[in-house]
Amino acid sequence: MAFDFDRVIDLRGGDSTKWNRYAGRDVLPLWVADMDFAAPPAVLEALHRRIDLGVFGYTQAQPSLVEAVVGHLHAEYDWRIEPGWLVWLPGLVTGLNVACRAVGGDAFTATPIYPPFLSAPRSLVTAPLQLVDGRWGWDFAAVEAALTADTRLFLLCHPHNPVGRLWNDEELSEIAALAERHDLVVCSDEIHCGLVLDAQRRHRPFAALDSHCARRSITLMAPSKTFNVPGLGCAFAVIPDAALRRDFLTAMRGIVPHVNSLGLVACEAALRDSAAWHSALIAYLRGNYARVAAAVAAMPGLAMTPVEATYLAWIDASESGIASPQRFFEAAGVGLSAGADFGVGDRYSRYVRLNFGCPRTTLDAALQRMQSALHK
Repeated sequence: MAFDFDRVIDLRGGDSTKWNRYAGRDVLPLWVADMDFAAPPAVLEALHRRIDLGVFGYTQAQPSLVEAVVGHLHAEYDWRIEPGWLVWLPGLVTGLNVACRAVGGDAFTATPIYPPFLSAPRSLVTAPLQLVDGRWGWDFAAVEAALTADTRLFLLCHPHNPVGRLWNDEELSEIAALAERHDLVVCSDEIHCGLVLDAQRRHRPFAALDSHCARRSITLMAPSKTFNVPGLGCAFAVIPDAALRRDFLTAMRGIVPHVNSLGLVACEAALRDSAAWHSALIAYLRGNYARVAAAVAAMPGLAMTPVEATYLAWIDASESGIASPQRFFEAAGVGLSAGADFGVGDRYSRYVRLNFGCPRTTLDAALQRMQSALHK
């Protein structure tokens, strides 16, 4: 079956957060992490069927949805989970915040990082990832030094937003050993796990390493990024340890709303019936990534590292001499995410994040605008 990812859907003037940021301006938005593609046909069909019922009361996950999640995690990641480990959430950021409250104490994360990691904990300690030979990785000595006696939670982003790394088994094992030494719970944001671009790699959930990792893990997942349904608000946590799961549910009580019916329906159709669409999407995103990598390599003063997963390019403009690359490119008609939002202080102020989850006509136009601005 052919899917038309080249089709441009006009999102201007509607309810799109991404496009409304620049309402009335000639700026192409490549910032927030959602895509400009229509959701999979199976998802759209399932939503139409559900809407036709005409009743939208309180809802709960049906057995067929639970089966779809369990089957998907086994088929895609060779990860066997129990249905009782699932906790349904209205969004992954909600899950991050609940995890911080359920575990307590200080939280640790490595920067640069998706901004909600920085705001969710009540008390946060950080260490920077290190860039060595054009590849982002861990400085585990710095991580160890950053931990305090009160650190209880390790906030992991896997695959990583914004640097695009898919952490390998050796890196995950180092994190597991560190968590064991310091008795940390690892909350792993794996929302981009379905967006692996490296054809030689496969995502492995942190909790799937072994039973010890599983017992100290909270894994957060959602169909929202991979199947482009973030506005429907459906995510889930996988928490194998019963006591940790109880603490998580207690922290949710009275604050976290139920997942809406359309989000649950979309999740089931995405995970159960959209494999062909997903394969076509990955092929298209690989092509988009190749375009971005080639264009950035030809732009003076810009550099980027390989993107193993996600549809996000983390671009270093340090050699360009531009004080604020986000403002510079916005003035040239391209809306990117500011690197400063992904860290503490100004360490990443010379970086921008570019979302290449869009039709190629949009992407090519944005890259051309960036190229032209740098050559003026």
